[in-house]
Amino acid sequence: MQKKQITYIEYTMLFFNIFAVLGITGFIYITTCRICNSYTAGEFLEGVKAIPWNPKGLFITVILLLSILALTFYARRTWLEKYSNYQYVSLVIDLILSLSIVYLLGFNYNGILLWVFANVISTIKDIKGKYVFVAISIISYIGTDHGLAAVNQDIYSIDNYIFYYDALTQKYLVGIYTVIQSLSIILFLIYCVYIILAQMGTITQIEELYKKLTVTNEELENANTKLQKYADIKEKMGETKERNRLAREIHDTLGHTLTGISAGIDACITTIEHNPKSTKNQLEVISHLTREGIQEVRRSVNELRPDALERLSLEHAIHKMISGYKATTNVDIHFTCSEKNLKFDEDEENAIYRVIQESVTNSVRHGNAKKIDITIDRRFSDLHISIKDDGVGVKDMKPGFGTRYIMERVKNLNGTVEFDGRGGFRTDVVIPIRWGENYD
Repeated sequence: MQKKQITYIEYTMLFFNIFAVLGITGFIYITTCRICNSYTAGEFLEGVKAIPWNPKGLFITVILLLSILALTFYARRTWLEKYSNYQYVSLVIDLILSLSIVYLLGFNYNGILLWVFANVISTIKDIKGKYVFVAISIISYIGTDHGLAAVNQDIYSIDNYIFYYDALTQKYLVGIYTVIQSLSIILFLIYCVYIILAQMGTITQIEELYKKLTVTNEELENANTKLQKYADIKEKMGETKERNRLAREIHDTLGHTLTGISAGIDACITTIEHNPKSTKNQLEVISHLTREGIQEVRRSVNELRPDALERLSLEHAIHKMISGYKATTNVDIHFTCSEKNLKFDEDEENAIYRVIQESVTNSVRHGNAKKIDITIDRRFSDLHISIKDDGVGVKDMKPGFGTRYIMERVKNLNGTVEFDGRGGFRTDVVIPIRWGENYD
């Protein structure tokens, strides 16, 4: 709404200046004709320093310049709005045309430069360009004052034409001329007021939007915190449920197997002295039952094996996991492995994969890390794993679920783990690998 009002004021200023310029040149032309028709030209010339060239030609030339001025303004407000460079060119043309009109008017009216000034304020968005055009407009307006221009050159004055008429007519003409000059300034001041109000309205809107954005951001942070808590709870519930399921399966399998073994051994103790053959048969049954129990336990444990390890080698699975993190986060992860063949028993591969996975997850989720370095190398019979990030670290470390999870897995393989929260977070794991050993 304010933008439309500003545009209306600009059009009003344009039409007013067209009226003012045509009125002044028309007045000079009509008065000149009256002077010539009354045969008082000689007397008139004796009282003036200069006269305009060809008043009729002046009137026609001014009409042509005003037409071009109106055309450039219309073009700037329609199809030149998207082209800033062409808008600058059109403003330069307006300034040149306005200065030409002021010069042809003998500097008796320069209010049209205020209209150019207004166009500069509303059109140019670049601060430096606006300062340059504003400075040029101000200098032009001050330099085209009739009093200043008359000091350095002989120019005609509209007062001489006004004084040609009788006293009563002079009063009306002076009043009209003064009103024209004053209205040009008043319209410009009104335009400036609307510009200031529009900017104040924009600032108010920005402040309101900022407040809404702040509230929305706080709500989003609260929702994110709740979602994170929910995710953590759900993750723990899922882990607890899976752990309980596995515990029940192993309990049932081991319970059945150990009960059978215990009963069989008791029978062997009873028969070993007087019936060795029966004892041997019983031991064979116990051996078969033990092997079946081992297979059942292995089946339960294998259900926890990562899907990537089922389809890929350990090294390829780690690379795939890292690629997944890189694809979904902005974290830069480097993986270095000096051991050429990362092929171990399933429980060892599971532990290595899960330790790296959990460490990277903690670095991203809790450490806000942007870079993670993962190193695997062999030292004698031990496999050394190091995961180092550039995150926030932690001074007083208290083991959480993730770190306890890592310690439990490493401990199950008779390995060791150390954590360092200074200057980021570092996890060092040492696992005594069963290189080349075979198990049933």
